[in-house]
Amino acid sequence: MTKSSGSLIEITGPVERVRAFLREKGYPDEITISEKTIFTVEDASLAVGAPPAHILKSLVFIADERPVLALMSGVNKVNPKRVRDVCGAKKIRMADPDFVLSWSGYQVGGVPPVGYPEAVTALLDEDIFQYPVVWAAAGSEHAFFPVSPEDLLKMTGGSRHPIKK
Repeated sequence: MTKSSGSLIEITGPVERVRAFLREKGYPDEITISEKTIFTVEDASLAVGAPPAHILKSLVFIADERPVLALMSGVNKVNPKRVRDVCGAKKIRMADPDFVLSWSGYQVGGVPPVGYPEAVTALLDEDIFQYPVVWAAAGSEHAFFPVSPEDLLKMTGGSRHPIKK
């Protein structure tokens, strides 16, 4: 099911990959499409009608040359040192947009927490578990889906950690 908040936006391959993942795993594929391109957490908040804290940020880090997803509330900032420590890595850095696209197939701004061809280390910040539902990017800067943090933990096969600043 796709809900649109405006005129029809083309559903692209990346969004279809997220939708296919959700269906395959038995989760609702309720993807909301925004006519406007989402640039900020505030934009996403307005598009889906949820508070900024309920918008999920999917941030890609490189820990000792391996990609790691840090999943955070939209109002928080990640503490890279905590991500590094949780991963047991010596080095940590934020992935640049070119790396994110080539590694994941998703552009920054539309990076989802799920829908990757290979298992990804996912670290879910403790803070998101206070919300019944968070809104995650669904493969594009126009697409989002609602998910409970508990389901997100199961979907990603990730782990829960205090990784915010």
